[in-house]
Amino acid sequence: MSEDSLLDHALVRLDEAAAHLNIDPDVIEKLKYARETTKVRLMIRMDDGSRKSFLAWRCRYDDTRGPTKGGIRFHPDASADEVETLAFWMTFKCAVMNLPYGGGKGAVQVDPRKLSKAELERLSRAYIQAFARTIGPDRDIPAPDVYTNSMIMGWMADEYAQIVGRHEPAVITGKPIALGGSLGRGDATARGGFYLVRHLARQLRLAPSLRVAVQGFGNAGQHIARLMASDGHRIVAVSDSEGAVYSANGLDLDLLLAAKAQGRSVVSTAGEAGHEFLAGDELVGVEAELLVPSALENMIHEHNAGAVKAKLVLELANGPVTPEADEILAANGVVVLPDILANAGGVTVSYFEWVQNRQGFYWTAEEIHERLRAIMEREGRAIWDIAQDKKTSMRTAAYVHALGRLAEAIEAHGTQSFFTS
Repeated sequence: MSEDSLLDHALVRLDEAAAHLNIDPDVIEKLKYARETTKVRLMIRMDDGSRKSFLAWRCRYDDTRGPTKGGIRFHPDASADEVETLAFWMTFKCAVMNLPYGGGKGAVQVDPRKLSKAELERLSRAYIQAFARTIGPDRDIPAPDVYTNSMIMGWMADEYAQIVGRHEPAVITGKPIALGGSLGRGDATARGGFYLVRHLARQLRLAPSLRVAVQGFGNAGQHIARLMASDGHRIVAVSDSEGAVYSANGLDLDLLLAAKAQGRSVVSTAGEAGHEFLAGDELVGVEAELLVPSALENMIHEHNAGAVKAKLVLELANGPVTPEADEILAANGVVVLPDILANAGGVTVSYFEWVQNRQGFYWTAEEIHERLRAIMEREGRAIWDIAQDKKTSMRTAAYVHALGRLAEAIEAHGTQSFFTS
């Protein structure tokens, strides 16, 4: 592991949280390393008749509190370090929400935009063929992540069923509704963050109407923009991989959503409806009260954190703020609602899907939303109280909250003090 690896950055949070708790050293030792990381090469037949291989990983970081849970991403820059870090974050995210899971993650090093639909299906099924003994409804439960979706999860669940010889919908979440998916899963990540901001609005001293900037206009970014706009807030800037658009008076959300539905970038709307082109890296510095990073890791760092004018950051992406940027934001009075709390709506509704699959009884969208709201408010309030009590950031408070639950489970198996007493 290199000195400046992504996992090293993540483990800083563990050390910060441990300083606030009286826990056994065995707990830290167990959580510093992934329990199991498997690397394989997936070999598939391409449409032109050739064969091509792709690196793939699955990490089960910690299963003390239950089977591991975590998405599968298809991305050309995927790496073992990234997968282990994401699994580490999932371990804490599930503990924050008090879900009976540990943390897992998977990835394939591929640009799925360069594959045909048939090649994409073959790659998805090859992933399950490689990891069928790793995953399972009581061992490790994948879900969609970057550049994967419900159809890919449907292919994967079908491949698993063929391998084990029985219908097993609880093996994967994020499936199409017709194949055992849950209502409310599509916007769950954004909706959880939306409920969190709304619940803590008074404590955060937020105005009734906020200017919102969304970095990354993918699934989570589009849904948070829609939810915030429907609640009376103004979306003033959004970005994707090609750049950003800005309007002080508020962007035309329907125009942006139509562009993305047609496979175009948000920058294609520049010049229409008052939209102005903005370089993507300038979005973090726009005049707004709420900044929502919804793209990839490390998007807010020591070189741009000082430009942030928003007083509240809602992390819908995983790890979008580096530890160095955290210090800068804190010094400037910016409150960060951390990823392991703010974007935990996705894994929470994935848990609901798993429960529904196992019991064979499905809930309405209204029931899903109400259950999600209740959990987000309960855990958000608990973390807010920890932050106030310990006079620390919301991020450290979230890790303290999660680490307390993880420590209790790890210590229940016995620690050095138990075995030497």
